[in-house]
Amino acid sequence: MESNIIDLPDLRNKTGVFQDRDHAGKILAPMLAIKDKQAGIILAVPAGGVPVGVALAERTGLDLDVAVVSKITLPWNTEAGYGAVAFDGTVELNKDLVRRVNLTAEDVKKGIEDTKAKVARRVAKLRGRRPFPDLGNRTAILVDDGLASGFTMRVAVEALRSSGAGRIVVAVPTAHRVSAEMIAHEVEMLYCANIRGGFSFAVARAYRSWSDVAEEDVVELLEEFRTRDL
Repeated sequence: MESNIIDLPDLRNKTGVFQDRDHAGKILAPMLAIKDKQAGIILAVPAGGVPVGVALAERTGLDLDVAVVSKITLPWNTEAGYGAVAFDGTVELNKDLVRRVNLTAEDVKKGIEDTKAKVARRVAKLRGRRPFPDLGNRTAILVDDGLASGFTMRVAVEALRSSGAGRIVVAVPTAHRVSAEMIAHEVEMLYCANIRGGFSFAVARAYRSWSDVAEEDVVELLEEFRTRDL
């Protein structure tokens, strides 16, 4: 495993280790290094990363914001993605997958346009007119509820680099070993409580209670956190 990966050996290759996303954030909190807690800001990836990010922020006392990134989904399967779009307009495509599934240029163009519109709408709804935080002298802590392929997180990292982030770390409750090692090459540190190997991997299997997080729930969580933070 990469030297910049911090995990919990007792949780390796286990399933059902977290009650829910809130519990997962509480498990992650003490894993963060002191230097990341001192100068860090948590940037949660909506939707599933926000409950984890809120719990992490509550336990560490760090500021919380969102980094909106969304996968570009296949026309016939909204669960499977062949690329991603970030809050700053960064677009990356999994070109091998695009070729394998025979997507046309028109399919890809429409997918990018639709996803850009979704990201812009989410940014407006979750961040409003607030300027994106200055990350030059801070540690950007990207948080999601897990890494499957890791492609979306990779695009988020690229967008933060373009935004001037000096130090970027990733904190996720669970990840596939291959994806964790791939992302670790892109960031200064990766914290992951539950790393699993094997041919088949699902983020949901790390949680005893799992459901999709509605956008309205994300708005409510962020509003509650910001109100407490005043």
